Amino acid sequence: MEIDLLFKIAAIGIIVAVLHQVLVRAGREDQAMMTTLTGLVIVLAMVVREISSLFNMVKTLFNL
Repeated sequence: MEIDLLFKIAAIGIIVAVLHQVLVRAGREDQAMMTTLTGLVIVLAMVVREISSLFNMVKTLFNL
């Protein structure tokens, strides 16, 4: 696993947290929730891609 992935996830988390707080303070709770969900979907897509790569590597390793 690359360390860059962890930094990307952390950066997305920080940006989403700041945007969420700004939107909540502005009274736009619906948009804050959508921002949080969008950040979650982006991070999950990144993690699923890495898990897929891991499974492909295991298949190659064991010649399956």
